Amino acid sequence: MTIQQLPNIENASPATKNIYEVDTFVKSNTAITEEYRLLILEAPKTILNCQPGQFFHLQCPVTRSHQPYLRRPMSIYSYSQQDCELQFLFKVTGEGTQALSELKNGDTLNVLGPLGVGFSIEPEWENLLLLARGVGLATLAPLAQEANRLGKKLTAICSARSPNALMSIDYFKDMGADVITITDTEGTSTLDNMRHIIELKISQGAVDVMYTCGSNRMLKLLQEIGNLHSLPGEIALEQQMACGLGMCQCCVRSFNRCGVITQERVCREGPVFKIQEAMPW
Repeated sequence: MTIQQLPNIENASPATKNIYEVDTFVKSNTAITEEYRLLILEAPKTILNCQPGQFFHLQCPVTRSHQPYLRRPMSIYSYSQQDCELQFLFKVTGEGTQALSELKNGDTLNVLGPLGVGFSIEPEWENLLLLARGVGLATLAPLAQEANRLGKKLTAICSARSPNALMSIDYFKDMGADVITITDTEGTSTLDNMRHIIELKISQGAVDVMYTCGSNRMLKLLQEIGNLHSLPGEIALEQQMACGLGMCQCCVRSFNRCGVITQERVCREGPVFKIQEAMPW
């Protein structure tokens, strides 16, 4: 297994200084639901010094049926230096993910990373609240793992279209989380109900910080609640990327920093940002 370390990037953040390109080996590639798959790779310990919220750039295989051109950025679902494992939970939607879905045990997959700036857990934050829907749960899974390691209390609000579409519930429970499920079919995933659940947790003193991923309506909700109760929070943003290293400027978005609108690259300055600085789209 050959590991190539990319040269240090000038003015890189601490989280992006050690970047590796390596061929990993597929240990398993299984369907979790009709749309989602869990890909488990055997990877060298060197590249698994990761931070929750970071991502890898995957070089999707080219086959007779699929010819993806660019790499695909994918949030880390789980990583373990002890087990030499790197896991990704992904939704099969297009050319690249279709190609990934067809990988077999023993196949090689070239990955580039770890990339980006991940989540933070300040020492004074004892009660963490996670709010996510669908594949957004994959991005927050390593955060739950780290919170469990640090002995933090965790509430995970997991949203989906239906109970059958809920994912990672057992994973969050294994991490010691108080798991609350909400779904469209049960009529419990409305913004009003999410607000009610979060406000109740806040009134019980069970929220010091809030985390979410991707969703515009969840971002707006947590911004409102954060402003009302002076609570900090972080969001992992989803964005199309080409290079994943900050050179191509493909993933630039606008952020509000103390009333000043700035342009940041999601792959380099993020993908995790302060909730109050992210601008709804």
